[in-house]
Amino acid sequence: MSGIRSVTVYCGSSNTVDANYLELARDLGREIAGRGWRLVYGGGNVGLMGQTALAAHQAGGQVLGVMPSFLKSVEGILEEVEHQIVETMHERKQILFDEADAFVVLPGGIGTLEEAVETLSWAKLSLHRKPMAFLARNSYWRPFFHLIDHIIEDGFAPASFRDLIAETNSPQQALEALEERFVALD
Repeated sequence: MSGIRSVTVYCGSSNTVDANYLELARDLGREIAGRGWRLVYGGGNVGLMGQTALAAHQAGGQVLGVMPSFLKSVEGILEEVEHQIVETMHERKQILFDEADAFVVLPGGIGTLEEAVETLSWAKLSLHRKPMAFLARNSYWRPFFHLIDHIIEDGFAPASFRDLIAETNSPQQALEALEERFVALD
């Protein structure tokens, strides 16, 4: 038993992406539910976000969405799951962080990247030791990992920083990486 009870997923909210991304999101949602973990996510019913949450819910998993009120008309609400409605993006991100034992980052845009980088920044500052797995089947995150390696090589982060994050290509591999790192950090 890893001790992980709740995982926050950062991901894109666009519906105009390759269907393979949406299928990966559904696979992750089912895998999280299958482990008995709670999925925490940004609350919308669109894109990878909506697909992950719906799949977890349909697989019998517990899901918590966190939605800023101003985004309800943009991203919609997945009515089938529990939600917390907040006023600001900062409140949303804080709850997504607080409710997580670990994080998975699916493909997404600048918002997804910003959430992941802020969480990693907090880890770099020793504010937490929660593990993170980046998940994509097509090396989507490879340029990001090149940048992380460059940051480490040039001395802006210690080599141990890389231990907090995993580059994975299947939901099973991502969640196993979280378990391994969670135990190691416990």
